[in-house]
Amino acid sequence: MSVDVVIVGAGFAGMYALHRMRQAGLSVRVFEAGDDVGGTWYWNRYPGARCDVESMQYSYSFDDGLQQDWSWTEHYAAQPEILRYAGHVADRFDLRRDITFGTRVTAAHFDDATRRWTVRTAAGDVETRFCIMASGALSAARLPNIPGIESFAGPAYHTADWPRDGVDFSGKRVGVIGTGSSAIQLIPVVAEQAASLTVFQRTPNYSLPARNAPMKPEHETHWKQNYPALRQRVREEMRSGTLYEYSPRTARETEAAHRDEEYEARWNRGGINFMHSFNDLMVDADANHTAAEFVRAKIKATVRDPKVAAALCPTDYPIGTKRICLDSNYFETFNRDNVTLVDLRATPIEAVTPTGVRTSEGEHPLDALVLATGFDAVTGALLAIDIRGRDGISLRDRWGEGPRSYLGLMVSGFPNLFTITGPGSPSVLSNVIHAIEQHVDWISDCIAHLDAENVATMEADRDAEDRWVDHVREVANGTLYPAAASWYMGANIPGKPRVFLPYIGGMNAYRKICEGIAARGYEGFVLTTKEPHHA
Repeated sequence: MSVDVVIVGAGFAGMYALHRMRQAGLSVRVFEAGDDVGGTWYWNRYPGARCDVESMQYSYSFDDGLQQDWSWTEHYAAQPEILRYAGHVADRFDLRRDITFGTRVTAAHFDDATRRWTVRTAAGDVETRFCIMASGALSAARLPNIPGIESFAGPAYHTADWPRDGVDFSGKRVGVIGTGSSAIQLIPVVAEQAASLTVFQRTPNYSLPARNAPMKPEHETHWKQNYPALRQRVREEMRSGTLYEYSPRTARETEAAHRDEEYEARWNRGGINFMHSFNDLMVDADANHTAAEFVRAKIKATVRDPKVAAALCPTDYPIGTKRICLDSNYFETFNRDNVTLVDLRATPIEAVTPTGVRTSEGEHPLDALVLATGFDAVTGALLAIDIRGRDGISLRDRWGEGPRSYLGLMVSGFPNLFTITGPGSPSVLSNVIHAIEQHVDWISDCIAHLDAENVATMEADRDAEDRWVDHVREVANGTLYPAAASWYMGANIPGKPRVFLPYIGGMNAYRKICEGIAARGYEGFVLTTKEPHHA
């Protein structure tokens, strides 16, 4: 088979990329490892899975009919509803006919002579001019390297690969390893069902109340009546790709009483908007400390056992420098008689046994085990594929000391290979659907330009790539983010280079940079023209 474009992945990035490539009149084939569309929302079906961007904004903006016709039932949509939305989009635009499901891409090799890619799957090879990696920033599940984990006799589940039919934990002794975003959503739900729940925590996380509620009709109406203006405001003004209430004040210069009033008001409203209470929280350690202290006080006021409360309070990294979590009654769950917190910093795991988890203070008997251990973020899904560019150079070797990319869109030495929300783009620090649309639109316009100018291949210029990598690092180092051993830094994967993976300069600023580069004839990219045809 030979097509103009191969797209890897049928999540929100792959679906929109397919739609845009089709609109351009290109032949397209999408390969998806799952059995249907949805990407991360197809795989992450664990109890309590929910988006932390409000529903009216965590949605496509490219088609106003779609925006007007779809209605969300909750302020923060749960996984089943988001998956239904993905299915609705696939139906509405007849996307599935160009998607091969249940098929994982294992390799993509560039041929210097033909200037085409060969994409390899178990179903066979496909040749293509362009390869678009829509494989997801949070899609490569991280399995913990714990001695004896394969010996556990009961069922074990990873939150990123949850059984399609769900799991019944009634009457069971359940253990959860991990306390990141997935665990914080899952734990309150499982605690209500299980006979007992033991939570194994290595690093406590800051979590804010979501205050989720059914969608208010007036809120939906406001957005639907004003979508064009609101979306434009997000594109032009919002660093995060989400409409938030950014404060013009600094925490450092605000009196303590007024500061706490602001924190209290935003805490009571719920959501990540709390982190925008003041404009210096992510650049000033003293300012950040005031927000962290406020949240720690809330945890201590919620959790009745002082020892448990203290273990749940993060103290060794600034708030927000690990992914901030949203929850529904997470801290309250530790007041339940059937819930136990095991502080792994005090009593580390020694091994998983056939009957439970053994720590330095003894064994915790379990009937079922949940691994909420996250992802090899941003680069994991790309490096799981044997990608080889010019002269057979592998992407894994090229990124041996950390990912190097121009704009998070292309890599030098890998012609006509695009990465959607790749390393060095706002990606996971933004409303991902907003970031996806920006990337796909840019790629689509780029391919149209290449065809109009008779260009055969395009790739990042090495010097431009180096300058962008330096810029991404410099901007990150101007914030508190590198102070945490987070998955933003690759710190959750043993041996992974410590590099701040996303671009923190803001989605609005990034958009302008990309637009300027395109307007200047794709500055920083190497374009090779096609050889003229002779009669």
